[in-house]
Amino acid sequence: MRILIVHNILWAHYKSSVFQALQRLVDAQPDVDLRVLQIARNERSRAGLEAAAGTSAGQPSAPTYAYTYTLLFDRFLEDVSVLERTQALLREAKAYRPDVINLTGYYDPAQLALLLWAKRRGIRVVMQNESTAADHQRGGWKERLKRWIIGQCDGFFCFGSQSADYLIGLGVAPGRVLVRKNAVDNDALLAAHQRALPRRSAQQQTLGLRPNNFIFVGRLIGFKNLPALLTAFADAQRQSFRAGAWGLILLGDGPEHDVLEQQINALGLANFVTLLPGRPWYQVPEVLALANVLVLPSRSEPWGLVVNEAMVCGLPVLVSDRCGCVRDLLRHGENGLVFNPDQPEELTRHLVEFMNGTVSETRMGEAARQTIAPYAPEAVAREMLDGFVKTVRT
Repeated sequence: MRILIVHNILWAHYKSSVFQALQRLVDAQPDVDLRVLQIARNERSRAGLEAAAGTSAGQPSAPTYAYTYTLLFDRFLEDVSVLERTQALLREAKAYRPDVINLTGYYDPAQLALLLWAKRRGIRVVMQNESTAADHQRGGWKERLKRWIIGQCDGFFCFGSQSADYLIGLGVAPGRVLVRKNAVDNDALLAAHQRALPRRSAQQQTLGLRPNNFIFVGRLIGFKNLPALLTAFADAQRQSFRAGAWGLILLGDGPEHDVLEQQINALGLANFVTLLPGRPWYQVPEVLALANVLVLPSRSEPWGLVVNEAMVCGLPVLVSDRCGCVRDLLRHGENGLVFNPDQPEELTRHLVEFMNGTVSETRMGEAARQTIAPYAPEAVAREMLDGFVKTVRT
């Protein structure tokens, strides 16, 4: 069996760790071969994180991963035309002669061209899906086109149960959903977090942080719902008797940076909220080590890999119910708390519960570690390989 995976960018959160785990499984089976086509090196919006990789003195270097791949274009994805992508994908597929192809999604015309090419030749196609019903308002001709596209596919790798349910609602048979997980490099994250913990107090003093902190990690963009988080934190500060001991860290870059900074000053939170620039994923545990609780208030989120990151590091999580990972990872009151982003008072109440100690950070953090353990690259890779085998043999 010859497996061809099409992926958008070489620099991507954790995909390489999954591909390495899959490569190891494939190498143990002499009748299976794997090839990954990376269309481009990176996306322009993430160029700063790519350049930051291990360049500063004392900063850890990026983990390296071993798997068989071809980089089609050594430039940003936005700079590769549809025609270039189409020609390159068809050329590589014809040369490799796969039995099954895994496509990144249904939004790229070049990959849809590869889908049609494969169907005409009887090659099985597995489509990756991140979308959920809660992501955006859906309907009309786009949804009808999407139904037709997914009808051409033989199987699906989904980012969680909400993603799978969305496809099933579009008519996909449940048995064709082959994977319902998303993973990070648990081992690398945990090791980085443990290295950073002994320096927690010293780093907090250096950065002017409070001894206890909530943390958001991600891009500073609209759907992350950060103005609502700042307002809820300001309200929680007024309600909690331990307000002086708690701060909020916003780790990331994005177009809303200046607006958020203005809101922080207007709310009188300059001594309690710290904006830190984004950094590569393998350096994020160094900042998680300065915090107590992760908050992800997004109004739309296909999964939310930062929740995996935080749980690996033993942090309780406070997550919007619009995030795709909630049904699979969150146990309300056990390993974190869930809230409705349209009900800001819920977020405020939960912030106060952590600040006042009416919920146990320690107990929730340990439960979070246990919850995330099965969501490892090796587990996802095993399910992918089983899915490829099932698809080819069906």
